[in-house]
Parts: sequence; structure tokens; C-alpha cells
Amino acid sequence: MGFALAKSLTRIGHNVKVANSRGQDSLKKFGQETGASGVGIEVIAIDVDLLILAIPLSSVLNLPMSLKSSLSKAVIVVDAGNYIPQRDGRIAGIENGLPETKWVAAQLGHSVIKAFNNIIASNILTNHIDRQAKDRIALPLAGDDPESLKIVIKLVEELGFTGFNAGNLSESWRWQPGQPAYCTNPSISELPKLLARADITKAPLNRDKAMKLMARLTPDYPSEDLVRISRLSAGMDVFNAKSWLAMLKLAIAITFSKKK
Repeated sequence: MGFALAKSLTRIGHNVKVANSRGQDSLKKFGQETGASGVGIEVIAIDVDLLILAIPLSSVLNLPMSLKSSLSKAVIVVDAGNYIPQRDGRIAGIENGLPETKWVAAQLGHSVIKAFNNIIASNILTNHIDRQAKDRIALPLAGDDPESLKIVIKLVEELGFTGFNAGNLSESWRWQPGQPAYCTNPSISELPKLLARADITKAPLNRDKAMKLMARLTPDYPSEDLVRISRLSAGMDVFNAKSWLAMLKLAIAITFSKKK
């Protein structure tokens, strides 16, 4: 996601700098491919208008204190991550029902906007289309600062997607992994209905089942098939033959991975 957003933001004319836990020297190839400038993580929040966290949630705990202390109130922080227990370990606050990004905000001591977490990263690069297109993907956003939320929605629109104000941060659980709006690439007419169908009790089980399946697929498994499967699982496109074919291909891939 960090790669996709960096490349997309430079494409539309923004100056982007990026940091990781491995140091500035490790970002040379990343910078060549995205147009972003690599910097040290300690200074990533200095002289920026917006900071996007595209990291595993558990890594939020390891962010340097210098980064947190350099975050001014004027900097808009966006959380593009998701809680995946198989990767992040069990985080008590989230396990006890705290929406993921509210947990992130608490760790940073800073207001945070939730965005970009319910779309496959490669789709950020390939699925941006004109504002007038009927099948333009709608992305939900949530935040407790209305002005910051407006700015990030505008940025989403610039990137080629329809930004949908889904309310304050306490509502952001509605498109976390395991919910109908997760990785289904909905249109603006579909998205509100999917958010309304979110079930906070069923999502963890659905998420864990999906992640176990994903772990058995190759990294280059077609993203368009994953979206079709997600849509079908959410009760969408039930009369679309391509969706059922994608589901069949998934079953074959899983069976093959078992044999291996």
C-alpha cells in the first residue's frame, strides 16, 4: 500500500517522502520506482501536511518517540492499515472491541483519519477512473476532525476514486477485514448498503478464515479474482459467471496448495 500510494500521489503532482524501519539507504529503488524521496523515519513527520501510515498495526508500537513528538496538530494523519492477528499478534484493546484506528490514534496521541484500508493495494494503481464513470470505486473514510476528513476525501477524489464520508472514527469498524465493504470495490451506490450490513460480531471470524485462505495463495494471485470472490461472498454479483469462475479457480488453487 505504501508503494501504491507513493507512486499514485507523485503521479498527480504531490511531493512525497517515505520512510521505513530499515533506514533511508534501503529506499533507493523504492524512490526510483515511485518518485518519492527516502528519508529517516525520525524526521518523516517534519514539514509535511499529511502523514500516511501504511504499516502493520503492531509496528505502530515501534514508531520512534521523535516521530510522535514532531507531529504537530496541523499534520493530518491517515491510517491505511488493518489488524491481522496472524501477523500482528493479539492486541488487547482491539480484541476488546476498540476500532483499529481508534487504537492507532491512542498510541500516537493524535487525531487520525481512516482511509485506503479496504482496497487491494494494486487497485490503487490500476483502478482510478474518471469522476463521471458509473463504476468508479467508492472508498469510505472516517475521522473525528471534520476539516481534516474533507481534505483527505478531496485527496481520494484526486487519486481517481469517490470518497465517502462514513462518519466519525467509532464507525470505522464497518469496513475492517471481515466486513462486506472490505475489498469489494463498491460503487457509490453500493457502498452505503454494505456499510449498513456490517456485523461487528461476525467480522473477526470472517477475517481469520479469509487470512488463512490468503496464506495458501501465491503472492501474484490475480487481484481481480480476489475482488470477485469478495463481492460474491458479500452477496453481490450472484448472477455474474465471472464471479463463480473466480470462486472455482480459488477452490482449485487451495486444493493444489494442499497437495504441495
